[in-house]
Amino acid sequence: MPMLKKQSLERYLRARFGPEVTLVSCEVIGKASSEGAQKQYGYGTPVKVTFRVGRRLQSAVLETMKPGPFGHEHMADRAQAMLWDYDSYGRLPRHVQSLDVGAFIDKQELISVAGAQEFFVLNQWVEGASYHLDLERLAKGGALRKLDRDRTAALARYLAQIHARKKRDAGLYRRRLRELIGHGECIMGLTDSYPERFGFITEDLLRSVEEACNRWRWRLREKAGRLSQVHGDFHPWNVLFQKGIDFVVLDRSRGEWGEPADDVTSMTVNYLFYSLCRWGRLQGPFDVLFRLFWEAYVEASGDEEITACAAPFFAFRGLVLASPVWYPKLRIQTRRTIFTFMENVLAASRFDPSRVNEYCAL
Repeated sequence: MPMLKKQSLERYLRARFGPEVTLVSCEVIGKASSEGAQKQYGYGTPVKVTFRVGRRLQSAVLETMKPGPFGHEHMADRAQAMLWDYDSYGRLPRHVQSLDVGAFIDKQELISVAGAQEFFVLNQWVEGASYHLDLERLAKGGALRKLDRDRTAALARYLAQIHARKKRDAGLYRRRLRELIGHGECIMGLTDSYPERFGFITEDLLRSVEEACNRWRWRLREKAGRLSQVHGDFHPWNVLFQKGIDFVVLDRSRGEWGEPADDVTSMTVNYLFYSLCRWGRLQGPFDVLFRLFWEAYVEASGDEEITACAAPFFAFRGLVLASPVWYPKLRIQTRRTIFTFMENVLAASRFDPSRVNEYCAL
């Protein structure tokens, strides 16, 4: 993030929210509260901003995106993401609201529109506990609670609810499949981010995964009737539970419309991931939650076809989880199992949620 001077931030807040604004505090949101023990990489460093408007105390989150790989090399790339966030967040149920989009000038001053050297988005601050904390508790031996089951079912039903909204646009569905392969944040961006060789992970292995995913793109491209409202990055770090099964979602990404399998695989692969890190296979509470999510989703959505569309989206998420950039501390055997899972799922004609451990076996 560019240098953030308190007086500049206060001037910006007064211009946006009125002359009665007084800045109370601004603090970087630390990794300990937002990321798990394994996950290390992120696209930016959010800052919690607390200010008064008259007598009312209000908080917000100021987010930028740092230059880097995954299609973020140019300022225009990063600006596109910020502008899309501001435009789209308010249209997804349960999503935090975006309050403003603006830009830094001369790396210090903040304005609300243009003349920009770098962009930012200002989002509503909401209290809650990241869902990944529930999964970490289970991975450390915590008992599976009724609340864990209820939260899993609630997340699955939420996806069925948002996916029920459809859009007729064959070209857009094909674009979203094309972006799954070629977008800097997706499959090709990930394979390009791997070292030339990392243990068993070679360029030949990465190319074979990429090529298999492109074959899946050609299988799916005529299924445009499936184009649905999506979150686009529905993983545990983007879900905040507040009380019981009440939750809000954060940071929808890349497109308002897409393939429902993107959201379902994005969440369910994490049940597998945490189980692999603990036991080397899908078992115990994570087996229960993995199956429950798929069953609850299909029951609520009526979408029996989703398992015939899941493979390349599992590969996308698997490339993230096995990445030495995103997860540098992961054991090599866990990375190997993730790649085995990807390869076997891509080779199957249809994903079967009851066969996960078979997919993980050499």
